[in-house]
Amino acid sequence: MRTPWNRSLLAALAGLVLAGTAMAQDAWPSRPVTFIVPNPPGGVVDTSARLAADPLGKLLGQPVVIDNRGGASGNVAYGHVARAKPDGYTLLISYSAYHTGNPALMAKMPWEQSDFVPVALLAVGTNVITVHPSVPVKNLKELIAYAKANPGKLNYASQGNGSLSHMGTELFKQMTGTDIVHVPYKGSGAAIQDVLGGQVQLFITTPPSVMGHVQNGKLKGLAIASKSRYSELPELPTTAEAGLPGFELEAWVGLFAPKGTPQAVIDQLTAGLKQVLDTPEAKARAKQTGVEIRYLPPAQLDALVKKETEYWGKVIKSAGIRSD
Repeated sequence: MRTPWNRSLLAALAGLVLAGTAMAQDAWPSRPVTFIVPNPPGGVVDTSARLAADPLGKLLGQPVVIDNRGGASGNVAYGHVARAKPDGYTLLISYSAYHTGNPALMAKMPWEQSDFVPVALLAVGTNVITVHPSVPVKNLKELIAYAKANPGKLNYASQGNGSLSHMGTELFKQMTGTDIVHVPYKGSGAAIQDVLGGQVQLFITTPPSVMGHVQNGKLKGLAIASKSRYSELPELPTTAEAGLPGFELEAWVGLFAPKGTPQAVIDQLTAGLKQVLDTPEAKARAKQTGVEIRYLPPAQLDALVKKETEYWGKVIKSAGIRSD
């Protein structure tokens, strides 16, 4: 015969079992995780996302899905993640030009930097200064001298208004005192076609976009905008070696979560990314696709965001850059 005390004990035990089951069901991740990428497939941002997604999914035991949502200078993707439920299942792959440049470029956006919390820096891509063979220069010093002697004669391509190639080339102009005309495109593909055709003479962009054309002589590579040379184009000097110290242009890619995401989920993601990115396989894949793995934890990524937001804000204001 069950006494009231027995019944109370059984009820309590049943409650513990149900609570344990609920906790197991709520354990993160219990379903696929989505990386929202603010760029089309291909290129530094998408490549960096895919470098992390596959191995991270295997580590977590759930697929990490790539969802490319390009458009409106990243605002489509950023706005989507800013409005997403902060449960760790919808995460943002952030591109430095959008994250640190858009706040100064745009009066109205569907997101703010405070809508996101940093998880980890994934990778960086440097930039290479290239010109069409018709430009009568052999090195970076000669390009600067030629541009100064011919103000407004040269055109430069960018992936679009407010892109890193746009902001970076405007910084190049400021540092060299040159007058070069901006021709914006919608992405690298269209820009490269006109640079190859000679309609536009200068393009500062990530190496994978132009590496083959430099190697076969269809474009002249003049310098790498980085502290160190690029392994796939070892003959090209750095900008410092070529006579323009201080001009360094790197695009970084990081993972962010919606504000309010549980700290335990952030910690698990950060630790997982550190593990999967620090492998020979990941580093080899990164090298093949033209990016460099450069892991940073949340606090250091947050500091990088603040530093570059201030830096690019000054460049944008000085150059009078607009997003439209």
